[in-house]
Amino acid sequence: MQRWRLATVAGAALIATGAFASDSLQDVMKNRGLSQQDLLAAAKTYVPTGKRDEFVTFSSGGQSGQVIVYGVPSMRILKYVAVFTPEPWQGYGYDENSKAVLKQGRIDGKDITWGDTHHPAISETNGEYDGQFLFINDKANPRIAVIDLRDFETKQIVVNPIFKSEHGGTFVSPNTDYIIEAAQYAAPLENKKFYPLEEFNEKYRGGVTYWKFDRKAGRIDEKKSFSLELPPYSQDLSDFGKGPSDGWSFTNSFCSERYVGGIEKGRPPYEAGCSAKDTDYLHVVNWKRAAELVAAGKAKKINGHDVIMMDTAIKEGILFLIPEPKSPHGVDVTPDGKLLVVAGKLDTHVSVYSFEKIQAAIKAGKFESKDPYGIPVIAMKDALHTQVSLGLGPLHTQYDSKSCVAYTSLYVDSQVAKWNYCEGKVLDKISVHYNIGHLMAMEGDSTKPGGKYLVALNKLAIDRFVPVGPLHPQNHQLIDISGDKMQLLYDMPLPLGEPHYAVSIAANKLKPAVRYKVGTDSRTDEKHPGAVKAGEEKTVKKGNKVEVFGTLIRSHITPETIEVEVGDEVTIHLTNLERAQDETHGFTVSTYNTHASIEPGKTVTVKFKADKEGVYPYYCTEFCSALHLEMQGYLLVKPKGWKPTKTNLAAGNYTEADYKATLKKVADTQAVIDSVVAYITSVNYKDFPEVVAMVDDAFDQLGKTKDLKPKHEAAAAKKDWENANLWAEQIWQYQVKTADLGLRAKTFLEQNGAKKVK
Repeated sequence: MQRWRLATVAGAALIATGAFASDSLQDVMKNRGLSQQDLLAAAKTYVPTGKRDEFVTFSSGGQSGQVIVYGVPSMRILKYVAVFTPEPWQGYGYDENSKAVLKQGRIDGKDITWGDTHHPAISETNGEYDGQFLFINDKANPRIAVIDLRDFETKQIVVNPIFKSEHGGTFVSPNTDYIIEAAQYAAPLENKKFYPLEEFNEKYRGGVTYWKFDRKAGRIDEKKSFSLELPPYSQDLSDFGKGPSDGWSFTNSFCSERYVGGIEKGRPPYEAGCSAKDTDYLHVVNWKRAAELVAAGKAKKINGHDVIMMDTAIKEGILFLIPEPKSPHGVDVTPDGKLLVVAGKLDTHVSVYSFEKIQAAIKAGKFESKDPYGIPVIAMKDALHTQVSLGLGPLHTQYDSKSCVAYTSLYVDSQVAKWNYCEGKVLDKISVHYNIGHLMAMEGDSTKPGGKYLVALNKLAIDRFVPVGPLHPQNHQLIDISGDKMQLLYDMPLPLGEPHYAVSIAANKLKPAVRYKVGTDSRTDEKHPGAVKAGEEKTVKKGNKVEVFGTLIRSHITPETIEVEVGDEVTIHLTNLERAQDETHGFTVSTYNTHASIEPGKTVTVKFKADKEGVYPYYCTEFCSALHLEMQGYLLVKPKGWKPTKTNLAAGNYTEADYKATLKKVADTQAVIDSVVAYITSVNYKDFPEVVAMVDDAFDQLGKTKDLKPKHEAAAAKKDWENANLWAEQIWQYQVKTADLGLRAKTFLEQNGAKKVK
């Protein structure tokens, strides 16, 4: 039966591609060296044309400073979200609106044009992913970005006011009221303060920041955010509690030895001194109580930012330490919030801590010691639920939809371990390729994991793909976890930076818009002051400043000519008047290093100084219609005081016959439009929002022809065949766009089961 099903799936695929006509399924398997297991894996990842993935993954883009979006199980890349780094296709960093967002990430007055994104997090409601916002950190330049998943655009960048680096961001509380960002490499908290490394223990500090998120505004509220001063250990990843542990957060650390290297001075390197002890520290923080302390005025202002000092945290009983296996990376709270799992890279064990036992020790005041800064230390034995030896280099843990089942990456072993954290036993292992860092199960760090699939984020690809030079892609491997045994399904090369961590959400939880309200500044979600409607386009010149208020619609840019003088400051606002989805326009001016991507309804501003006289074409950069190449214009940068010598524009050579041929073309096209309209109005098209938008857009295009007929008829009466023909031709252009939309709408209705109306 299994072979029959397999042959049916594979055979259908071969028939669809035409391969079945010349080769049998067995021939293809033999020629390509494929096994039945290969075909079964392919069938599990195959998403047929026109169908969609079940899950959407957001992966950090590492040194690209971006976020990579792909589908599961197809592993098809869907989008790059521009975050900390200019990105030309989307105009990010090239139009004034996105420049304003990037400017928020300036540090010490300097532009930072790259980022090292590491840990994305999806907003949650009651511990479940809600698909509204995505957060991502920048390790190199301690920053956090807010991405609105209504349009997958970066809306805000905040700079940490006291850290010099961070790795432990971003992690959200169960209702996304706070976002954690933990410091990485200890440094003085005060800006521009120098202390020598000899004063490391006294003057250098770590910390964890709790960014307050305003859900209604969709922005981080910096004034209501705060930090907790921590010892100069290297803080790393964090997690918020949930359920019984809600109100607490957990942040692990490495280099609790506080070792300072210096191989250039003959000292052992950091890697020796920072891994000498058998354990490091897990920081346990009562963050809800910490927020109350800040509100009560018990924080200190450092660089204008509220910081709870360690002495206060100790006195108020909100900060505790627990030994953990050395050099840990992930700390992951179980879906029910009762346990938390920590794995140390230099220990074969994962340690499962009991939140109930931690609270009992705190309540009883049962501490084995204090660290050098006076923080109470709970004995590991008093906090442990169990320890399990999984293998070499355990790193990060994710959870299954099945009770008590977890998956942990084993970096040195290049494996994923499946294990039971309640009973403390290994269930299965699978080899991955190679040296896995993080791993990601579907919604695997929420209160309700989705199960089904797991992705191994492997650091090395080595021999898995066609060689492309010394710099190899990363390898994300899709694993089927639906059964008792894990099955490797797919290798996906990722050639953009070093993706570090990823999160995945059920696709049906995402509700992105397909167009903006006409005139929207997408970066602020407000009405753009430069937005205009069709017919309101204008150019305003005041002194040496020229401001253009223009529009875009298939297939022309209004205005089509912009005239300025050399030295003028030129500001161009462009509104995309389209209402049909996926009708994006782009805009650039030759050699002026500016670009904008203007999605339907959006208004974008570009700005530059016309510092060189000459003729500069501008055009739509996004292939938008059959007449895309004709969607053009000229920026004319004139010398100061230039006067024209000719008064007439260049003309063509048109005849009455040309005019009559154009009229026939208009009549024939209208007949096509009428037939399409007859079909659309005969079915329940209003039940399909996508079609309603296309129909509105189509009639908007057709409506623009009503003022053109008198123009071409008046020109014909004067035997001005050029203008008669061109005004009639313009009617046809609007008809073509109308027909294009109408035919798209008709096809959509036919493919999606439209029904005849009575």
